[in-house]
Amino acid sequence: MSAEKLLKEPYGSEKDLEGSGANLHFDIPPLGTSEDPSHLRTNQKISPSRKLQLIFFALLCCCLPFLWLLRPCSPEDVTDSYPDYHLVKHSAPVPAATPSSAVLEVFQVYQPVLTPKGVTDETAIDNGVEETTTIASTSEATSCKVLLMDHSFGYSYGMPFIGNYTPPSCKFNRVTMNFTVTSRGRQFDRLALMYFGDSEVWRTSTAEPTTNGIRWEYIKDMTEYLYFWNSPQTLIFDLGNLIDDTYTGFFNTTLTATFFTSQETVSPADLIIPISARHGSEDAVSVFTVPGDNATNTISFPQNANRAVFTVSACGQSAEEFWWGNVLSSDVSTFEPYDGTLYGYSPFREVQVLIDGTLAGVQWPFPVIFTGGVVPGLWRPIVGLDAFDLREHEIDITPWLPILCDGSEHTFEIRVAGISDDGNGSGTLTETVGSYWLVTGKIFVWLDPDTSVTTGSTPTILLPAPVISTSSVLTQNATGANETLTYTTNVQRTLSISSTVKTANGSSLSTWTQSLSVTNWGQYTEFGAIQINQHKTHGLDQSTGATYYKTDYTYPVWVNTTYIVLPGGNFTLDAAITRGMDLTVSGNSVFPSGLQPFAYLPASAPLVSGFSGSTLSTTQNGTAHYFGSPSAGTSSGYGSTGQVFTFGGADANSDAVDTELYYRDVQSVNSTIVRDVERLVGVELGSYSFPVEAVGSGVKSMGVVSAKAAIGRGKGSPKQSLVGGA
Repeated sequence: MSAEKLLKEPYGSEKDLEGSGANLHFDIPPLGTSEDPSHLRTNQKISPSRKLQLIFFALLCCCLPFLWLLRPCSPEDVTDSYPDYHLVKHSAPVPAATPSSAVLEVFQVYQPVLTPKGVTDETAIDNGVEETTTIASTSEATSCKVLLMDHSFGYSYGMPFIGNYTPPSCKFNRVTMNFTVTSRGRQFDRLALMYFGDSEVWRTSTAEPTTNGIRWEYIKDMTEYLYFWNSPQTLIFDLGNLIDDTYTGFFNTTLTATFFTSQETVSPADLIIPISARHGSEDAVSVFTVPGDNATNTISFPQNANRAVFTVSACGQSAEEFWWGNVLSSDVSTFEPYDGTLYGYSPFREVQVLIDGTLAGVQWPFPVIFTGGVVPGLWRPIVGLDAFDLREHEIDITPWLPILCDGSEHTFEIRVAGISDDGNGSGTLTETVGSYWLVTGKIFVWLDPDTSVTTGSTPTILLPAPVISTSSVLTQNATGANETLTYTTNVQRTLSISSTVKTANGSSLSTWTQSLSVTNWGQYTEFGAIQINQHKTHGLDQSTGATYYKTDYTYPVWVNTTYIVLPGGNFTLDAAITRGMDLTVSGNSVFPSGLQPFAYLPASAPLVSGFSGSTLSTTQNGTAHYFGSPSAGTSSGYGSTGQVFTFGGADANSDAVDTELYYRDVQSVNSTIVRDVERLVGVELGSYSFPVEAVGSGVKSMGVVSAKAAIGRGKGSPKQSLVGGA
């Protein structure tokens, strides 16, 4: 409404007041006249309260022009002021972009992220609709936003989005990205990789759409990449997808970056070196596919480095997507006549980083399950752990600096290993696995002044061979057919690399150690129709010296799947799953600790400075059913999934209890949220519930997949993942 109209119709037009019992009439001179305020007349006496209203109104009118002049000069720079901390979850308005109830809002449960408006998270509002919103406002922040991508991925295999990023004009030391996606129809889940030039900076995946459509929004703290954000970049976003008569779902995406300034004590890397296929200059993706590619780069390392950390991004696809459910290579033909050839190389994988041919560190990967994995009904609307944000693993290579800074070229290589067993309880690491893994790496480097040269002692390397034990027991029925298979795989490994490193800041003993263990128990029954897997990874990585870093992680997963082929070729899949992640990170990680939002909340700010790090503990459990009719080309399914998620601060005293900062307990049944409880620093943000008996039946669609495509075993072809380089 214009200022002139506001003056002429301060309480609405006369027509608006007709029939309301009001008996007021105002004659207000037009803007620009010099008539006396006594020109204002009413046909009844003005009460004292009305006089106050008129005085306030006159002051407001006088201020409007000045407010207009004081508006921000640039539409890209926005200042958000929140003078007092307060919880706002249930007072936040639903944004205009919120989808209708027919569109399914899918989401990953994760801890809040710091944005210019405050503590922001994906959450359920009062009516059960999921949205990303500010759940607690903080002090004012000035921000600017850049649109990185607005693109629809249809038939996009081998055709990534290419864009040019230019740094904004505002000052910033923090960056968050918002990735919003919609899709409708039928489609597989797809893997997506984002690059700045040759460097992968984010790996995510899509949800599987429904007939009515889906939507999701994910906010990610990208502050660790300030080295890239501070200069122009070529942005390459690869989301390989196929469109045909059956699979019709496009992925409509919007990617924005928000830049702002906050209190920050972490020093970002001065240089980031990619270890990749390096095709960015060709506007192509730079992921290695192993086995197949030689995932090696030869580089000349800066001689003035004082700290270096190698990060690994790796995940299995196709025959390696469910690597944790694979069997020993000696057992792959156990159920060949009726269940097909099983995937081998054992249920153990090790991602290796080698410097000049010597092992420098390893990643024992987290068992990611994408949204089409096992049984699709498990992941609507709550997606699997890390499905929207696949974590990278850190390996401190600072002990190698006395060698790397010698002015010569050095090789960095990434490999993926499994186990080759002898059928008698022993095994060795392989130099290959099934097809295939997508891997890249980066080296985050902190530098001394240009005139400095880092020296030191030759690293002392302790690399005992991993301890591997396996077992396999086969039973047969009366006709001699293989009926059951029970197998175990246990692996333990330790490594230590240390050296004296001399930098511009002095000399220190730098040490990198890892201690890891994996246990896996698997069983097939009913001639391979039923499979149970119980897998657990535990690791403790630590770096000491000039910089301290420590992470302790446990990844348990238990899955029970049954598939039955019915007369006529129809089949059913049933699954039950329990999985989790326990992760504690202390010291100086390359990536944001997640504690940043809580340093701005009065209830937690005094505590954050006393934390040694952060803790994350989450568990998912669910059951689902899937029916497929290949002859009719239809499928249907239903499922329920629950997740409990806790994020907190790790107390510097290891004997003390960690402090809960964020908590969420959410349950879904047949794509409907039936329970959602959320707490922030011990204060309940609210709870939502919906009667289970009112939930609709399962979902029917026209697409159908084979059992092998869904659960990674049995007859049929595995689904094709369409990321460039595959």
